[in-house]
Amino acid sequence: MAQLADIVAKVIAGDWKEIAAMTQEVLDSGVKPEEIIHRLQGGMEVVGEKYTSGEYFLPDMMKSARCMNLAFEVLKAAMKGTQAASLGKIVIGTVKSDMHDIGKNIVVGFLKGVGFEVIDLGTDVSAEKFCEAIVKEKPQILGLSTLLTTTMNEIGVVVKTLVEKGLRSRVKVVAGGAPVTEEFALRMGADAYGADGGQAIKICKSLIQS
Repeated sequence: MAQLADIVAKVIAGDWKEIAAMTQEVLDSGVKPEEIIHRLQGGMEVVGEKYTSGEYFLPDMMKSARCMNLAFEVLKAAMKGTQAASLGKIVIGTVKSDMHDIGKNIVVGFLKGVGFEVIDLGTDVSAEKFCEAIVKEKPQILGLSTLLTTTMNEIGVVVKTLVEKGLRSRVKVVAGGAPVTEEFALRMGADAYGADGGQAIKICKSLIQS
């Protein structure tokens, strides 16, 4: 009989074989779906730490994310229309004139994996579109991603537009991307800098709890 610790270990190891069946076995043994989700999210945090430290790489993260998705499919059926509590809502996107999304997608995968509700606006997102999403979605956090040195300053443009529209106080802004440093992100008006998906988990949790 599969135990809860077994499926958590599979998520960390990125071994999706039989995880759906094992998740069902744990459910059938009487463990509540919410408890399983909580423990699996803890497993994804471990994956995030391993990714940040360099022990894990993108393929490892993707395998763990696949495990989570397979387990969640089983758990959703058991939730009977209810929804697990979200850690918070995040709107995220790659800034205007930048079409790169690999880094952003990694961050989205981690944040969803630990229980955040993530609204992904995609790439080449203008300051206006970010503002529209904040009004519509009412997130606690706005994530700004950029890969090009030529688009780095768009972080500041977005923050300035938020101020002009009276929206800045509604969200915490986290900026990241290959050319971005913590010093630059803060200088552009962001509240925090996220170096990678693993770090983003801790930063977003901290910002929402503050």
